[in-house]
Amino acid sequence: MTKLSTTVPATFDFAGICFPCSRPHAFGLVLEPPQGGAASGSTSGDYLHEVLLAPAHREAFFAVVAEEGLVVCRGVHTHAPTYRRVRGKSSAVKLSQAEYYHHDGCSSPTKPRIVEIRCPHQDVTRNIATAVAPLPAVIHAMLAALPESLLLDAELNRLRDSFTGPKANHPPPSEWDSIQGKVTRLARRQLDAEGCREYFRHVDTLAGAYVLPWQMGESRLMLNSHPDLTRTMQHRRAYQKPRSETTEQNGSLVKRWPAEELDASTTSGGPFATCGIDD
Repeated sequence: MTKLSTTVPATFDFAGICFPCSRPHAFGLVLEPPQGGAASGSTSGDYLHEVLLAPAHREAFFAVVAEEGLVVCRGVHTHAPTYRRVRGKSSAVKLSQAEYYHHDGCSSPTKPRIVEIRCPHQDVTRNIATAVAPLPAVIHAMLAALPESLLLDAELNRLRDSFTGPKANHPPPSEWDSIQGKVTRLARRQLDAEGCREYFRHVDTLAGAYVLPWQMGESRLMLNSHPDLTRTMQHRRAYQKPRSETTEQNGSLVKRWPAEELDASTTSGGPFATCGIDD
């Protein structure tokens, strides 16, 4: 059902429809709206729902997201009712939880398979980046980016050294959450807000994070949970420059968990009541 052509320009063939596509980053697949009216499979410009997430195709599309780690759908026009506005606040002197790398649903017994974050069409542009990176790269980068002044803990030194050697010597994935939590708490405790933001910008660079600017009508679907943790992605709200006290208008994002979403008539409860950390 799916095929990525190697011709130039490249196309992604899915459900009998050809989507122009590109790979502007080291990972992830970026899809553009298909052309050709009825041949596009969409009459409203909402190819995400009318084609990719149509009941007959959704699991095949989720398999593509699982394979790629990140699929970006640009130029989508949709009024789907299951999106929820992201929550939480940050300031010049305080980070929100979303500024730390995380999986959605991290406090839930079961994490959602896929997280979709979307920049709706709106009057105000979105100037705050969303960084997305593979979990193994994030853990490695968080340890490698720690300033020497914070590496007073022998265990942290040991962990950092273990990630720089052969993969066979890396800590097992089952320990990654606790390692990440320890490093995050250390950064929060020892660094001021802008020092912590600068640290995580360094992490973004070392992890090779996807931080391309948001476009209106763009949805980013990322693999949030998989039995093989080495394949999962994490994300965070990423300020690309120091924050100031001046209030700067920014476009808003919405999100949802499409693999677990409920029927539109029952979206007042279920997973959307606790949709995870804001972004």
